[in-house]
Amino acid sequence: MKKTNLFILLFCISFFTLFSQTYTTPNTGVNWTLGDIAANSPSTITISGINYTLLENLVISENDTVTIDSDLILSIESNLLITVFGTFTVNSNDVLITSVNQAAPYEGFRFEEFSEINIQNTTIEYGGGLRVLTETFTLNNCLISNNVEGGATTGAVISLSRGMPQITNNTISLNELAAIGSAANSSVSAYIFNNHIIGNNLLNANRPQINMGPTRVADTLKIIQNTIIGDPSVDFGGGIAVANLVGGTIKVIIDDNIIQGNRYGLTVVGPDSFAYIRNNIIEDNDIQNIPLQGGSGISLNTSSGIMEVIASGNEIRRNLWGITVIGTAAINLGDDVDNLGGNVFSENGNEGELYALYNNTTNTLLAKHNCWVEGQANTLADAEAVIFHQTDDGSLGEVIYDPVGVGCDNLSVTDFSEIDFSFYPNPAEDQINFNNVYSFTRLNIYGIQGNLILTETISEGENRLQLNLPQGLYFVNFRSENQEIVRKLLIK
Repeated sequence: MKKTNLFILLFCISFFTLFSQTYTTPNTGVNWTLGDIAANSPSTITISGINYTLLENLVISENDTVTIDSDLILSIESNLLITVFGTFTVNSNDVLITSVNQAAPYEGFRFEEFSEINIQNTTIEYGGGLRVLTETFTLNNCLISNNVEGGATTGAVISLSRGMPQITNNTISLNELAAIGSAANSSVSAYIFNNHIIGNNLLNANRPQINMGPTRVADTLKIIQNTIIGDPSVDFGGGIAVANLVGGTIKVIIDDNIIQGNRYGLTVVGPDSFAYIRNNIIEDNDIQNIPLQGGSGISLNTSSGIMEVIASGNEIRRNLWGITVIGTAAINLGDDVDNLGGNVFSENGNEGELYALYNNTTNTLLAKHNCWVEGQANTLADAEAVIFHQTDDGSLGEVIYDPVGVGCDNLSVTDFSEIDFSFYPNPAEDQINFNNVYSFTRLNIYGIQGNLILTETISEGENRLQLNLPQGLYFVNFRSENQEIVRKLLIK
């Protein structure tokens, strides 16, 4: 063999070996910190102050625990993967896990079945996401941002496979994939609570920001009190989807969420499905603006089997369709027994027509005690004008909407996307002023990555807020117990 060919061969072998090295903890029941790993294997982790650098793939063995219990920065070389068979815990106040080079992300995390994962107060960015194969998973008060496709996950930056994972109080933003998802052949009943989910699915695939498959038979998927805001440039991404496509069942509660500016608001798809959908604000989910491909505030669709949905107290505004019911799906929007109705509709429509409810099934739907035209006393004629059903097409089922809601003109609901509410100056330098006439109680300012920068208690009437922010674009969130709006702020 020529020397040059031998040199190339040896170089390739050395290159492959260098970039495929993996450190595995001893599987003897150790409870280690990153510092302990560095001491035991200096080629795996290096340390400089609070800065730790991972240089090799890391595997945490079945009987071992790795704990991060101090504030630190863990930078990971590109293409590296952290795999956990044992226990991984982050319980410090402020931990950053990032890539050594933002242009060359690491592979991410793979949490194997039976591993135990508890991650608190952590920023996870510029990696390949979190592949969650275990039932024992908690992610709380974290920022998950700028993660990419092609690493540990392929469908969502937090990809779930089983059990009842807990995902609470996080900000999940600006990731290439959906924020949270589970596969069509998995059974997951997660608790997804109080997360701020903004502008994910940057690859613009046909995925919503929360994209869940079937649930466990005996346990309920809960999607509660989240804020889910789309990016206008991502016109293929929806808000929430729960789908049963290849067998299984759906039991889901979708309550008290704010879903704005997506291709569609929320959808439930497939047979053997039961859902509560209550007290959500679902607005302006029309960014693709193609009525035959999306734009529903709520869409229900199954071609066989049973789907039962109970919906009350939702505020559904300015979507291409208010609620669409397709195939053999069914929804109870208000009856005289258990469901008080109270859904509010406003300006849902396309091509010059208003569609608060489109019953594209042969089922008779109960829809009593709702406000079909917001802000005025409703008549039966008002309801009929915005409902498409048997009266419009004899092959369809009837919608029973009598009686309509009482006092629709006195409801304390406001069009919070279109109201004349703003602050000044904007662009601003070091302060903003606003007249709080809508009884907001708290103001939060988020960075473009979704990270919470500032929170202030505000009072009614005139307010002045001093700022000390770098130049750039921010989101200002005004909220009270029952309502929330978001405005953009530019600091010059």
